[in-house]
Order: sequence, then C-alpha cells, then structure tokens
Amino acid sequence: MSSLVIYFSRSGENYFGGELKNIEKGNTEVIAEYIQEETGADLFKVEPAVEYPADYMKCIDVAKKELAADARPEIKESLDDISDYDTIYIGFPNWWGTLPMVMFTQLEKLDFTGKTVKPFVTHEGSGFGASQKDLKKLCEGGEIRKGLSIPGANVYDAQQTVVSWIKD
Repeated sequence: MSSLVIYFSRSGENYFGGELKNIEKGNTEVIAEYIQEETGADLFKVEPAVEYPADYMKCIDVAKKELAADARPEIKESLDDISDYDTIYIGFPNWWGTLPMVMFTQLEKLDFTGKTVKPFVTHEGSGFGASQKDLKKLCEGGEIRKGLSIPGANVYDAQQTVVSWIKD
C-alpha cells in the first residue's frame, strides 16, 4: 500500500508554546517527516506562490483576510494526480479555525474517490476547529479516518504518538 503526505507548514516566527519565537522547521513539517519515516510515504509540501509574511502577526492578518475572502492563493507547484496512492495524510496548522486557504487551492484539484484520508493538525490550543467539516467537502469520495491533533509546542515529543496513530 502506497501513501502520500500532503502538507503545508510554515517556519520562521511562530506562536510556539505560548510565545512568539523563530523556528527553523514548521511544526506540521516535523509531523510529516515522522509519518514519512514510519511509513515510507512520499511527501508533497504545498507552498504559496507568494510567501506569507515572516512576521507572525502580519502572517495571521493575511491568513484572516484570505479566509474572509474565501481566497484560493496560487501555489508554486501543483499536485494533480494521487491515483498511485491508497492512503493520503493531510497535514496543516490550524489557521483561524480551519486549514490555511493555500491547502484549499491544492486539495480541490484532487480526486479522493476510494482513498483513505488521515488528517493531522498542529495548533496552539484550538485542535481541528472546523477543519474536519471542510475536509469532508475537500476530500469527497474518500474515507476520512480519525485525525491527529498535536500542539505545536509538543511536536518534538510526539513521534511515538504519531506512530500509534498511524497504526490505528
């Protein structure tokens, strides 16, 4: 069985463990790499054509405006076909209660019919928010399994949690 991790992650200034600090690797990317290590999955990182601001407060302002406008920001590279995969892991930080809009841009291009979808989210207290409802629409035809919610401040201590979730 082949698997793929589609994820968006942001490094730089982030809200992390109750404070703003610079991180070299985004929290969601850390979890995506744990999944790859355990399953051998391919990775596809969704990257916006125009980078989000490095400043956290400016970034969340852009994210809020994108959500309010139901925007579909352009992405650098698009994944157009997932037919070679059985299991699709979808990872993202919780931005304003759901997936970053750049993930909508990517996921709407794909056919999830017959796929097993395993979502995971990094956050600082808000869990999945409304994203699971949005994922049902975005991944129509796929079987969405129990998701994994990890506080960003805990990602470096979460590898065993990820492994257990994968086996569920």
